[in-house]
Amino acid sequence: MSVRVLIIDDQNDFRRLLAHHVATGFDEPTIAEYDPSARGRLPADFSGSAYDAVLLGDTPGEEAGLDWLRDLSRRNAFPPIIYLLSDPGVDAEEQAFAAGAHGCLSARKIDHAGLVAALRSAQARRGQPSRPAPRTEEQSRANRFGDASIRGYRFASQIAENPVSSVYLAQSEQTGEKVVLKVLHQPPDSGSGERTFDRFLREYQIAAGLSHPNVAQVHGFGAADDHAYIAMEYFPKGDLRARIRAGIEPAQALAYLRQMAEALVVLHGAGVLHRDLKPGNVMVRDEASVALIDYGLSKQLSLEASLNAGGEIFGTPYYMSPEQGHGRDTDARSDIYSLGIIFYEMLMRRKPYVAGTPMQVIYKHAHAPLPELPAHLKRFEGLLYNCIAKDPKRRYASAERLLDEVRELERDETER
Repeated sequence: MSVRVLIIDDQNDFRRLLAHHVATGFDEPTIAEYDPSARGRLPADFSGSAYDAVLLGDTPGEEAGLDWLRDLSRRNAFPPIIYLLSDPGVDAEEQAFAAGAHGCLSARKIDHAGLVAALRSAQARRGQPSRPAPRTEEQSRANRFGDASIRGYRFASQIAENPVSSVYLAQSEQTGEKVVLKVLHQPPDSGSGERTFDRFLREYQIAAGLSHPNVAQVHGFGAADDHAYIAMEYFPKGDLRARIRAGIEPAQALAYLRQMAEALVVLHGAGVLHRDLKPGNVMVRDEASVALIDYGLSKQLSLEASLNAGGEIFGTPYYMSPEQGHGRDTDARSDIYSLGIIFYEMLMRRKPYVAGTPMQVIYKHAHAPLPELPAHLKRFEGLLYNCIAKDPKRRYASAERLLDEVRELERDETER
């Protein structure tokens, strides 16, 4: 995805540095530079319509940066402005947002990932008013999500929390719809948080580029108070775990498996492994439809398998393929294995491999016998075993191949 950016700052070296970050973060971007110390204030009729975003330094010419910010943000349909603070802080950011900034970044040390994320967020907001309405103290509290203040969304409740992120139910102030906000804990430029932020940003980039009824919709992405966040589709009916506990008929289990396989076809076609497929990441859209969520552990197939090089194990042991659990290279067949485990659980209302510790579960995935199905479900064993074979070479080679088999079984079930 390309981007069109106007950079406004007095210092030629700083403009060049910003241009370099933009050029390395986007394919074939259009970048223009403007020196306010030499050329003065932008003409009153300048609308910025040729740009997706503006990077504005806070000391343009001999004037106050906030005056420039107020002037430009009030112009009709002016592109979102990312304000670069030479002395960043909570008060400075609050003043900038009140003056019309779409986002704020430190000018002392440019955070590449944060800059790219802010520009992508600006692209998503292009054409919308960049100047937010003044907020009362009550509104400010309503926009608080943990340590982050996220404009445009009102807090409803906290759904979940883990060491990496917090998940909230919120209401979009623009549409009134309920959404899920996933807020990253670590600031993007905080040491070990850089790898976490990279994964978080990749989650948005992956999901934003996909459009499929069995893949959750992503509404937007942004950064607020040094916290990145993703706004995602809300599923009031919950996830697949409740359905499994209640019991799922075989025909419905096949239908859900088909939909998950269709989603994998899309993901794998985009060069993405999910790597954390489990019932908690399969959301129920309605009685007959499910959608996959959470690509925070996904990776591009073209990347080297380096995410777990430091001894970390990503994913959930109950659904991990033997190769993933033992830190070996994974491909699309690892996701197919996880779907097979979910399919078994839908049919049997229990997991095939359980033990006292995660490592014991991982061992069973690699060495325990394949689980058998009872007589009334034996017709599904061939499909199941072709998903959860210990050796990846004995599994379906692709999600497309799995999908063909599921559709064939669905036709047989209809005839039954």
